[in-house]
Amino acid sequence: NPNRQVLELLLTQNAARRLEAAVSDAGIAYDTVLPKALDRRLGADTVHQGAVAVCRATATVDLADLIEAACGSSHPVIVLDQVTDPHNVGAVLRSAAVFGAAGLVMTRRHSPPLAGTLAKSASGALELLPIALVQNLAKALADIAAGGLHIVGLDGAGDTFLEDAIADRPTAIVLGAEGKGLRQSTLEACHSVCRIATDGPITSLNVSNAGAIALYSCALSRRRTT
Repeated sequence: NPNRQVLELLLTQNAARRLEAAVSDAGIAYDTVLPKALDRRLGADTVHQGAVAVCRATATVDLADLIEAACGSSHPVIVLDQVTDPHNVGAVLRSAAVFGAAGLVMTRRHSPPLAGTLAKSASGALELLPIALVQNLAKALADIAAGGLHIVGLDGAGDTFLEDAIADRPTAIVLGAEGKGLRQSTLEACHSVCRIATDGPITSLNVSNAGAIALYSCALSRRRTT
């Protein structure tokens, strides 16, 4: 990401050898450290793979920009309703980058920081996907609807199947936190509340898996109409 400012890069000798070409191309200076130095800095439970970059925060975008991008294309906006696990948010970002989303909307509170564990789980998608942070999700959903997007909420008790709600129109897919799901105010803001068709002994999915299926459904819909 040429817009990401790296303030400090720490690499073990093994990581420096693996990343030599990429670091050289980016023109980033680095310090070589022992693995235990990274363990002390990050904590013993953090899987760092020998590389740590200290960066300035990634720039976020205005919600209006995401709405415009979604309306100008057939790519959906993903909205997260208090999904707090950084692994899940990172995985959703990765799927959004793979299947093509206009961007991601999260609340400023009750969302993980755009760094560290989330960035690693996103596998680079944090550097690629526009993200809008909003103060109030209910107001943001009202703005999304006013901007012309069809809002589809995913919920196990939805009255229709996801594939029946996805059509060739600007769409926002809303995903809720594991366990709690979508809040009542969020459900009321959705134009459609849908469930994913299942045919096995377990009927619920991890939020990141549900997001991947929803994004894939949108991608299939785009292919059928082009």
